[in-house]
Amino acid sequence: MAAPFITVFRPFWRIITTTTSSRGVRNVSYTSQQWSAQNVKTAGAASPWALHGAVCVQRLPVVSQDRSPIEEEFMELMSKMEFERSLLADHELKLLDDAARMSRKQEEDYDSDEEEDYRDKEIVTAQDLEDIWEQKLKEFQPALRSQGNDQKEASSSERCLADSLILLVKKDVGSQKLWLLPQIQWQMGETLRQTAERALASLPGADLKATFLGNAPCGFYKYKYPKDIQKEGSVGAKVFFFKAVLSSHKHLPLENNSFAWVKKDELQDFLKPEYLKQVRRFIMAL
Repeated sequence: MAAPFITVFRPFWRIITTTTSSRGVRNVSYTSQQWSAQNVKTAGAASPWALHGAVCVQRLPVVSQDRSPIEEEFMELMSKMEFERSLLADHELKLLDDAARMSRKQEEDYDSDEEEDYRDKEIVTAQDLEDIWEQKLKEFQPALRSQGNDQKEASSSERCLADSLILLVKKDVGSQKLWLLPQIQWQMGETLRQTAERALASLPGADLKATFLGNAPCGFYKYKYPKDIQKEGSVGAKVFFFKAVLSSHKHLPLENNSFAWVKKDELQDFLKPEYLKQVRRFIMAL
């Protein structure tokens, strides 16, 4: 009988002992005692790292961005080309018809019978219409393209309407107050995405609805707790980030010192360098 050899199938972590008989038939027996002992030992040992789920909520641009100089030149060129190739509109034809009719009235051989078609009608010329439209345009007040670009108004999601904004919250980490993406500690029985959803829903004074983009984290960050709050067997936290797009919210006044909607290029004014390095990897300037 051949000597037994051991094969380990790593996806199942089970030890399989295989022996070969004199007839060439293999007898396979599973020994899971060692695997069970190791599994119980791993599950029983508390991890020194606390798991957190965080959400990166982006408010997409509401209005189009201002055109660059080269875009302005290109638009002007395309407008000229379109004007040169276009046909006269109905309003432009009416202007020409009105001008021709007024010219005939000033001629010496003008016959008033030509106006029989207009005698019982109120004549509104194309120029009269333009005057009415011009008056309506003066009364129209367009909405502001921006509700303020100053960081002092960062608590409002209505600022910088042409840019994508990211929600930050101020958290107490030990004796420090740090700006972070909304995060909360993972609880037994929930997925990391559910933890990230709970982090958004638990923000005080904010009623935000967001669409999460996928079930897998888009980023990861690990940090150690300050020594003054480290407990026995607790070293720090591992944070898993999920991306979400703001879908609706109530216009509630948020606290200036607790919430901030910032652009991508403003993150460096709020976040710590190491944290910022990880966050920038998955934030796109949409």
